[in-house]
Formats: sequence, C-alpha cells, structure tokens
Amino acid sequence: MPYAEHLLVELSSRPGVEVHLVLSRGARLLLRREGGLPEALEQLAEAVYDPADLGAGIASGSFATAGMVVVPASANTVGKLAAGIADNLLLRAAFVHLKERRPLLLVLRETPLPLPTLRAMAELAEAGAVIMPASPGFYHVPERVEDLLAFMTQRILDHLGLEAAGPRWEG
Repeated sequence: MPYAEHLLVELSSRPGVEVHLVLSRGARLLLRREGGLPEALEQLAEAVYDPADLGAGIASGSFATAGMVVVPASANTVGKLAAGIADNLLLRAAFVHLKERRPLLLVLRETPLPLPTLRAMAELAEAGAVIMPASPGFYHVPERVEDLLAFMTQRILDHLGLEAAGPRWEG
C-alpha cells in the first residue's frame, strides 16, 4: 500500500489530473495492516467509489480516462481479470480499460508467482495491460524507502504519459 499512497500523493499534486479511487475490501484491510488509513487515501482523490457500485461512471467505456493503475494488484484480481470476471467495480473498470484499449497498469507485489498467476499475467499483457511487478531499481542508489517508492511512481507515471522527475539510467 505504500506504493499506492505514494502514487496518489504525486497524482493529486498535479494540476489537471483528476484521481478516481476504488479501494477494495482487501485493499482496506491491507492498508490498515501496513499502518495506513483508508480515509487518508480517499482525501487524495476527487471521487471515491464503493467496489460494489457497478453503475459508477468509471464502469462505462464512455467515461474517458488517461489510464488506470491497480496498485497493488493481487493475484486474485489478476486471475479474475484474465478470466473476464468483472464482479466488482475495480475489475469492471479495469476490463473497460482493456476493451477500450486505454492504458491499464497492474502493479503486482506478490512473490513468488505461481504458474496460474504467470499465465494470467501473460494473457493480460497480450490483451494490452502493462504488467509492472513492484520491483524498484537500485542503480540510483536509494538511501531510504521513499526513494524506492519514488522509483516505482516514476515508472508508473512514465507509462501514463505523465512527466516524471527522478533519476534515469544513464548507461
């Protein structure tokens, strides 16, 4: 959840970027377990949706977005999405991004990855999703956890077409 919080702080600070948030039940539990509060994340969004609200605007392809990020994406979410199951708002909105060919980034943090999850990831990549394991680089010589979070946020923003400052590989 620190990845999600870091990304939301960055996105909410950008003029012209409108953040819509769906916190699944699992995300709420994980957030509390990792020392955060759902209310703190909700304050970083213009709109917050109940995961059961399949009638929300973001469930429709006519709701224009620049992209969607699922962070962290659980193996359960990846598996259901690969199978075409959209039984909650998070999955429906992700499915809409696939069908509309809009950027969909899935930031997995689980390890190791079993074969069913790897297959689901491959199917989603073939369908147009960007699979981004939460694997920050170390070439920028991070000194604190914040540096690792910033690295992943920068990579996510790059894939959304948003300018992101930070260290770049200079090979």
